[in-house]
Amino acid sequence: MRRKDKNISDEAIIEHILHTADICRLGLVDKDEAYIVPVNYAYSNGTIIIHSAGNGRKIEIIRQNNKAAFEIEGGYAIETGEKACEWTTKYRSVMGKGIITIVTNVLQKKAGLDLIMKKYGWSKDEITYDEALLSRVCILSLNILVKTGKQSGSWE
Repeated sequence: MRRKDKNISDEAIIEHILHTADICRLGLVDKDEAYIVPVNYAYSNGTIIIHSAGNGRKIEIIRQNNKAAFEIEGGYAIETGEKACEWTTKYRSVMGKGIITIVTNVLQKKAGLDLIMKKYGWSKDEITYDEALLSRVCILSLNILVKTGKQSGSWE
């Protein structure tokens, strides 16, 4: 990272961002073309769990190339100034790369869906899934190999 003063070195802050942000931007490479897509996700133990349809461009790319990158924004705010060049953006983000796989084990698929459902507001103790719907849902698992956190502005 060029600007060391913007590096988030506190792993607890990075983990907080990974657990609480709303959207993950997943980056893949389709032959010689970059491809990025926003996805719903949950985070657990160094892994980003992603909900997806079972077919489409994203899935086809992953079947050909399991290397992935991600960006998760932990918040931002535009800070205005009296002059145009005095404006700035306050932000927090986590970026990284890893290996992405398609989850095929039904129990792991349900566990991933449980994490995602709870993250986005499911409040009941038990979650049951219609087996026909479950068979069409795809869960992706992105095992993070490298991650960095970056911020600008005060977030105390």
